[in-house]
Amino acid sequence: MDWTDDGIVLSARKHGETSAIVTLLTRDHGRHLGLVRGGNGKRARGILQPGNLVEARWQARLDEHLGAYSCEMTEAFAARVLRDALKLSALSAACAVAEGALAEREPHRPVFDGLLALLGSFEHSDWPSAYVKWELGLLREVGFALDLSACADTGQNDQLAYVSPKSGRAVSLASGEPYKNKLLALPQFLLRPGEGGSADEVMEGLKLTGYFLAKNVFHHAGKGMPASRDRLTERLRTKPVDNT
Repeated sequence: MDWTDDGIVLSARKHGETSAIVTLLTRDHGRHLGLVRGGNGKRARGILQPGNLVEARWQARLDEHLGAYSCEMTEAFAARVLRDALKLSALSAACAVAEGALAEREPHRPVFDGLLALLGSFEHSDWPSAYVKWELGLLREVGFALDLSACADTGQNDQLAYVSPKSGRAVSLASGEPYKNKLLALPQFLLRPGEGGSADEVMEGLKLTGYFLAKNVFHHAGKGMPASRDRLTERLRTKPVDNT
């Protein structure tokens, strides 16, 4: 077996004295593991930082084997955020969420494309909004899409203000008023493609996507939300990004 694909490094862990087991989110082969011989060396560690985009060649005698990777750097996204603790936290969180949420070797090209766009968005001030939208897209891709198109009660699409924690459907301001303490806030930037949200709306968005990731993805997998995701939420709470 032999293929070449673009991949985003999600993690790399030491294996033996000199090698590393690397998890990539590839464009066409999904979340895929492989052994990198010499992956614990200085040069390879620089390439195999989470968030970097690489061109990877995977080889194995049989398809079910772990196989071996050879990787060449394409975009050093990790180095670009190394001196920004908040952006580095977001990069780490996205890689950990993708690694924990996606089944191995199942193609999820929209998640790959979205993560690549998110990594590129760190050059702009509205990257926190992009992060929330990426998690929303990941939920959709793994089968737990939120329906924000119309009110679950009235079927109308005006004044949508809440999301039902049970159904994942939007609820209008009027319909949700009696139950608002039991509903999740719907930040308005999630209803406007291409637009970002305020710092408060981003926190609402993280709470929204985090709730459904924890409930529908990580709970069923028998594991909790990645610690790096929790750290990102806390850091954005204490040091919000000004998008204006």
